[in-house]
Amino acid sequence: MDLGERARGIRLAIFDVDGVFTDGTLYIDRKGGEELKAFNILDGHGLKLLHAAGVKTAMLSGRKSKPVSHRAKELGVDFVIQGTGDDKIPHFERLLKKLKLAEAQCSYMGDDLQDLPLLRRCGLAVAPPNAVEEVRAAVHYVTRAHGGRGAVREFCDLVRKARGPAR
Repeated sequence: MDLGERARGIRLAIFDVDGVFTDGTLYIDRKGGEELKAFNILDGHGLKLLHAAGVKTAMLSGRKSKPVSHRAKELGVDFVIQGTGDDKIPHFERLLKKLKLAEAQCSYMGDDLQDLPLLRRCGLAVAPPNAVEEVRAAVHYVTRAHGGRGAVREFCDLVRKARGPAR
């Protein structure tokens, strides 16, 4: 199956956060130890366009972060699952069951080794070029844009264009 066919069938787009929505850098406030993250505005708009095209979205992160919850709410992300640790598969399987979707109807964008099991099971596996080598070698598509620098938007545009005019 070619990339366009894979992208056309996507009904749920799942994203890791650190290294995908962000460049992977953590900023820690020295006064209170609060975590800060930088998100790209293009990525956020891409998610809104994906929603308009009828694709559900999810953020699936091994870590828990208040900035992620805030940004996801702001963007209308359908499912936000944080604090999974390295094993994201049970959460993936619950989402599939809840939405009555096949693995082939889901995409996942990740950047590190803990993402490999999920990347190997979904219908469209994507990574930014800042992903570790093993991940880049295992995916169907590597974006030109880096994590935190428009990679999510590039993916969203790929899926939207493959699906054709808005329904």
